[in-house]
Amino acid sequence: MSDMITADLVDLDLSADTKEAAARALAQRMVTLGRVTDLEGFLADVAAREAQMPTGLDGGIGIPHCRSEHVTEPTLAFGRSAAGIDFGAPDGPADLIFLIAAPAGADDAHLTILSSLARQLMNAEFTAALRSAGDAAAAAALIRGDAPAADASSAADGAPADSVASSVAASADAATDNPAPAPAPGAADERPFRIVAVTSCPTGIAHTYMAAESLENAGREAGVELVVETQGSAGFTRLDPAVIAAADGVIFAHDVPVREKERFAGKPTVDVGVKAGINRPGELISEVRGRAERGEVTAGAPARGGTPVERAGESGEGYGTKLRKWLMSGVSYMVPFVAAGGLLIALGFALGGYQIKTAPSVLNHFVWTQTDSWAALMFQIGGVAFGFLVPVLAGYIAYGMADRPGLVPGFVGGMIASTINAGFLGGLVAGLLAGGVVMAIQRINIPAVLRGIMPVVVIPLISSAVVGFLMFVVVGKPIASAQKGMTDWLNGLSGSNAVLLGALLGLMMCFDLGGPVNKVAYTFATAGIAVSSPSDSAMKIMAAVMAAGMVPPLAMALATTVRGRLFTETERENGKAAWVLGASFISEGAIPFAAADPLRVIPSSMVGGAITGSLSMLFSATLRAPHGGIFVVPLIGNPFLYLIAIAVGVCVTATLVVVLKGMRKPVPGAATAAATDDAATAASGAKQPVAA
Repeated sequence: MSDMITADLVDLDLSADTKEAAARALAQRMVTLGRVTDLEGFLADVAAREAQMPTGLDGGIGIPHCRSEHVTEPTLAFGRSAAGIDFGAPDGPADLIFLIAAPAGADDAHLTILSSLARQLMNAEFTAALRSAGDAAAAAALIRGDAPAADASSAADGAPADSVASSVAASADAATDNPAPAPAPGAADERPFRIVAVTSCPTGIAHTYMAAESLENAGREAGVELVVETQGSAGFTRLDPAVIAAADGVIFAHDVPVREKERFAGKPTVDVGVKAGINRPGELISEVRGRAERGEVTAGAPARGGTPVERAGESGEGYGTKLRKWLMSGVSYMVPFVAAGGLLIALGFALGGYQIKTAPSVLNHFVWTQTDSWAALMFQIGGVAFGFLVPVLAGYIAYGMADRPGLVPGFVGGMIASTINAGFLGGLVAGLLAGGVVMAIQRINIPAVLRGIMPVVVIPLISSAVVGFLMFVVVGKPIASAQKGMTDWLNGLSGSNAVLLGALLGLMMCFDLGGPVNKVAYTFATAGIAVSSPSDSAMKIMAAVMAAGMVPPLAMALATTVRGRLFTETERENGKAAWVLGASFISEGAIPFAAADPLRVIPSSMVGGAITGSLSMLFSATLRAPHGGIFVVPLIGNPFLYLIAIAVGVCVTATLVVVLKGMRKPVPGAATAAATDDAATAASGAKQPVAA
């Protein structure tokens, strides 16, 4: 740790007012010391990481970080802001900012810094000492552990002597040994209550270790023995099976599925999101003790079941929120099958024409030198990929609800839905039924002798039988009829009805730029082409959805190009990346602009998206591929008119944004920067960071 941060990497008067500016100021210090070779490339990597999940933490802390090929050695820079900078934390701006840089592939060093720092930041005395440090050298010494915190500033009396470096060693020892503290001699009958816990978050770094530290501190205060297994992004060290066996209860504080969850089966379990582990650890300990006293145990898996990666995990979530996340879990696993299958089928059509649908099986008829044979091969592989869509959708909806035990009945139910032509709707219902049945079984108290066979025999057997019965006998036929009715309705769309549908889908695609409403429209479109022979109407809908989704980022790229003075420097640089993102059908490329100015950008995007969607339907443009942007134009029906529809929507949105922004006061710092930067951009196209 001694060479990771020095006084030259500390700024106690950080004057930046945005997180991008703060990252730039601290990164410039790294460049000066030769720790970073390409400032703009490194900042682009920082922004990409920030786009995945905000790095702001409760307590006024921001931890922007990334792995980057532009970093020569693991480095930590620290800045202190008097005004505070918004890093997306729920409790407000951050005044302590830590920029962490690690070389690409340097997982151990990167995670060691982050996890140790996260644990230290749970210590109020440590953060108080940083806030009162009198000079850069003292702050660097405090973080390195070269001097006790009390020496960092006379105002920090009583601050801890522990450093990030010492925390690294302590964390490593705890993760390796995982000992269960032995009770005092003669106290066997009065041993403390024992808890094992697992913490994890989507990135597996800061929140994972902060929750672990918070739980451990609360355990000490409550007089219980609590051992935590942190499942970070670089893997995890399993708790000793003896420690798990001796535990009286289990706490899962996680936002991603707990790995090897079956190890904790048969014990009282509290299952919450990782933030609950940070914010209310004492309540969790009391809750698991209460469950143990009441004799509440799980069956083959923890009572609440696992959750998909998308789950936020906060307790008290409404049913509607949970339902959306369960459905999105299934859709997220289904989309790659749609993409692969759709593109392969589209390539087959491009090579061999639409008559390739009647080609014989390539298993018996394949000639290496014939184009039609390769076209048939592409088409038939794509058809096989499409055959998995409904089972995968149902299986992973059930997985999102009940973890791995939900996979078998989910896939079985999804396959039945395909067999009875219940389609996409059948897959949704089958997945929800499977997850619900498994969750109900898991709540039953099972004799200890049967717990070992529950996850591998009993739950798959009973749940598959129940779901199969419901799909074949009870709900299958009505769902199949509903699916057929929806298909017939789509096939019957023409004229003004089709144009209105295109406008509605365009509005949805541009409303939240990759959010839930956007995903509903996209899922609706992909469901229509998720068959071997989709209807013409379904392919028109897919084309309209993709066209509308390309409008916002392309429009923002155009607006920043023609009227750069209306935008900040960061927004102008984001506009350069938006050209590529928009052309690739990545609507999220417009999110930085919408986040900075939602009242102007989002309505303008919706207007342009609605126009493009309606024009695409009016021009009868069709698309078999579910993704690809301009790269699948050769596979689009009426491609010239399709591109015109996109161009019109882009121009409308860009014009509205420019007009609306022109009616307000100039953006602080934009006008002055534009005077010189516009000329420089036109002359050299200087590269700047891409913010998320």
